[in-house]
Amino acid sequence: MTGRTAKIASLCECGSTAVRQVNQFILHDELWWDSEFSCGSCGTHACEHAGPGPAPGDVREALLAAHGPVRLRLVGPVPGLVPALKVLREVSAVSVQRARELVGELSHDGLLGTLSEMEFLKARLQLRGVQSVVVNRSVAR
Repeated sequence: MTGRTAKIASLCECGSTAVRQVNQFILHDELWWDSEFSCGSCGTHACEHAGPGPAPGDVREALLAAHGPVRLRLVGPVPGLVPALKVLREVSAVSVQRARELVGELSHDGLLGTLSEMEFLKARLQLRGVQSVVVNRSVAR
């Protein structure tokens, strides 16, 4: 399972500073995220969310801040754009035009995202015969 965790300071109803732990991971061939809340002062603990789907902006930003982005690039020539376009439309729910732009980015500098997002996209591309690689952002463009 590929996943990452980040902790976010959060305000509890009791007025104390609490911790919100957010996670993003791949489970059963799906991208999941979850969020847990805990307050050491009043003892409140709660699972705020657990399920498949893209992480909301604050969760994604916390993961990127904690671990930095990774880059997904296509490996070698792509036999055709259609398989990659289909994957990007399925995963990202974007228009055909936006999917073409994303394939262009994949073919050149690569796409940036969380480790889980890029590993998930890589696995989906591989199922359609499109080879890609996940690299650290610091690798030369």
